Amino acid sequence: MIKRPLATALALSLGFTAGSAMADSLMDRANGLFEPVPKYPPVIDGNELTQAKVHLGKMLFFEPRLSSSHLISCNTCHNVGLGGDDELATSIGHGWQKGPRNAPTVFNAVFNAAQFWDGRAADLAEQAKGPVQAGVEMSSTPEHVVTTLQSMPEYVERFQDAFPGQDNPVTFDNMAVAIEAYEATLITPDAPFDRFLRGDANALNDNEKEGLALFMDRGCTACHSGVNLGGQDYHPFGLVTRPGGDILPEGDKGRFAVTETASDEYVFRAAPLRNIELTAPYFHSGAVWDLEEAVAVMGTAQLGTELKDNEVKAITAFLKTLTGDVPEVRYPQLPPSTAETPRPVDMVP
Repeated sequence: MIKRPLATALALSLGFTAGSAMADSLMDRANGLFEPVPKYPPVIDGNELTQAKVHLGKMLFFEPRLSSSHLISCNTCHNVGLGGDDELATSIGHGWQKGPRNAPTVFNAVFNAAQFWDGRAADLAEQAKGPVQAGVEMSSTPEHVVTTLQSMPEYVERFQDAFPGQDNPVTFDNMAVAIEAYEATLITPDAPFDRFLRGDANALNDNEKEGLALFMDRGCTACHSGVNLGGQDYHPFGLVTRPGGDILPEGDKGRFAVTETASDEYVFRAAPLRNIELTAPYFHSGAVWDLEEAVAVMGTAQLGTELKDNEVKAITAFLKTLTGDVPEVRYPQLPPSTAETPRPVDMVP
């Protein structure tokens, strides 16, 4: 007779295998910490996602004439064909200037409590205004944007449809609201982990389940939980051991630039981990290109432990189960410029 461990024998006597019992326990624990990405865009307070508004927002998301050079659009740095970012350490903007931080993914950004690495924008509409005006990015102004959009009759008509009842709907604020409406649709549901959370124990293999257990047991969930597995709170980078200057540049003090509070030095919004395998390089500095290396760095910097190689590989395998169904996006047809449309500014300094 084959002797079984007590837990296995007890599980069998109750009519199920120890493996299923463990899977159920793991699933219960996971559901207490995480939520699946919903299949439909969420409701946004004060911004009804009408078809007219979402379509206008899509056009504006891909509209390079919002930039003074007519070269840079939202999609330049948040490319929907590249995981929602640009696969650069830091983005290239107006005059070929390099931005100070890695571009976060636009996918599922609607679930973040705030936008940007330092949380300086409360929502996607506020975030949309920043890059348009930043000299290192699109280098434009609200007045220039409005003049540009008003110069094209199709845009005037689409703003009227998207914002009915307004006497003058072509405004900088409405531009941002429309972009927010479109970006709210860029969600990636039905990842293997989502199916696991909804009750499909076979959605993850044994190695991925081991990685999930380690992710919870090692304390990663202190920063990475909820729908987006992050994006909700602010934490010091280097909580236990500060990484080197290549990963944590001395000159970027994170949220301190927003709050001017000493305790916020080198504090950043916890990175959302959805679709993380698609969004290298990693961290606000974009200094690490390999996901396993990023996991190892976080173990040392945030948890104060040197994860074993098999632990790093298991956690990485779990993180790859966070890749959902990326929306299929058809490039919009943009209206032609007119004689009144401002001409592009030369990008060469």
